[in-house]
Amino acid sequence: MKQIAAGIATLALLVLFWQVVVWLAAPPPFILPGPAAVARALMDQGGLLLRHGWLTLVEIVAGMAVGSLMGIGAGIGLGATRHLRHLLLPLVVASQAIPVFAVAPLLVLWLGFGLASKIAMASLIIFFPVTVAMADGITRLDPVLADQARVMTGGSARPGRRLRLIRHLYGPAALPALASGLRIAAAVAPIGAVVGEWVGAAGGLGWLMLQANARARIDLMFAALIVLAVMAVALYRLVDAGLRRAAPWAAPQSPIS
Repeated sequence: MKQIAAGIATLALLVLFWQVVVWLAAPPPFILPGPAAVARALMDQGGLLLRHGWLTLVEIVAGMAVGSLMGIGAGIGLGATRHLRHLLLPLVVASQAIPVFAVAPLLVLWLGFGLASKIAMASLIIFFPVTVAMADGITRLDPVLADQARVMTGGSARPGRRLRLIRHLYGPAALPALASGLRIAAAVAPIGAVVGEWVGAAGGLGWLMLQANARARIDLMFAALIVLAVMAVALYRLVDAGLRRAAPWAAPQSPIS
């Protein structure tokens, strides 16, 4: 309840600051509309925003699922296999130096203007934080626990033994780090979907923003941004709540102050 109240208070302060800027600077509406104009756009174009928002939400959720599964699998490989980590981790890090706007046109060219290219774009952005978080969580396991597990499993190198260690020891131990990676992924997932819609799409909030900007409907563009922000916050909250329920030992601790 306190978090909800704090969020409402913060939102109210932001809206108040926005309105004060509009009053003092008096910019033209096609440059910076006031909160009232954006609220009217939200109400008048609610159906349009809902239709395009639903499409973007599908892209975000699907990208989150695909990117998280790929990242967890890659993180397990990088964290559990030293040679693979030394070989592939530099490539994974270097891949983040490629601007997303350089990759998006290629994905649209290869996968088309439909959902596939947007899901792939969101997956690529999500892949890195989840992979690094999972690998980091595995490699930071207490060496004493790792040695005890090896002794209890006979110290053999059979594939079944490695799977048991990952399932019962390394996986649960890596969950706190993985939870942080998934929370970051939930926050950045909308970026991939929107960038993909900017490059080439026939719908979605990103496409709607471009169309509104081209027609100087900045109030509608702000309304689409607000819908996107609400979706991002809701996704983050859902992921956070799911992680707290599935792995209560990985939940963040209370702050010092």
